[in-house]
Amino acid sequence: MPATWTDDRVDTLTRLWRDGLSASQIARDLGGVTRNAVIGKVHRLGLSGRAAPHVPGARRSEPRGERRYRRPQIAAQAIRPASVTPAAIPPVEPVPDTGLATILSVRWSQCRWPIGDPLADGFRLCGRGKARGAYCAAHGALAYRPTERNHLMKLAGLR
Repeated sequence: MPATWTDDRVDTLTRLWRDGLSASQIARDLGGVTRNAVIGKVHRLGLSGRAAPHVPGARRSEPRGERRYRRPQIAAQAIRPASVTPAAIPPVEPVPDTGLATILSVRWSQCRWPIGDPLADGFRLCGRGKARGAYCAAHGALAYRPTERNHLMKLAGLR
């Protein structure tokens, strides 16, 4: 069933496209052609613009670029109680660098804190049991340091 694009079919395609019908609707009306054939012919004819765009649902209320998540603004007074100072972030105790595991011997349940230069022969990983993320408790405290704002919000009960 070779459907050729006769002048009548091209005129019908052009009229229906400008009326705002979808490629699927045009293919059904013409018969013997697929939606993709209609789209290809539209592009070859250069029929880019339409009189009225065919929109099956409601239009978007805001442009795509403005649909991003917006973080709520919190007043500085709400997150900084008078009794809390920036020095309230607990200090981190030093961890002895003993290196118990290598890249090849480390287990899924062991700390992966790197110790030494990765290109040197003596490079090791911590190897203690994991407690926080991929690290032991001591290295997790180093890796996941709270920012002053987050720490203050936690102390103020806002988080």
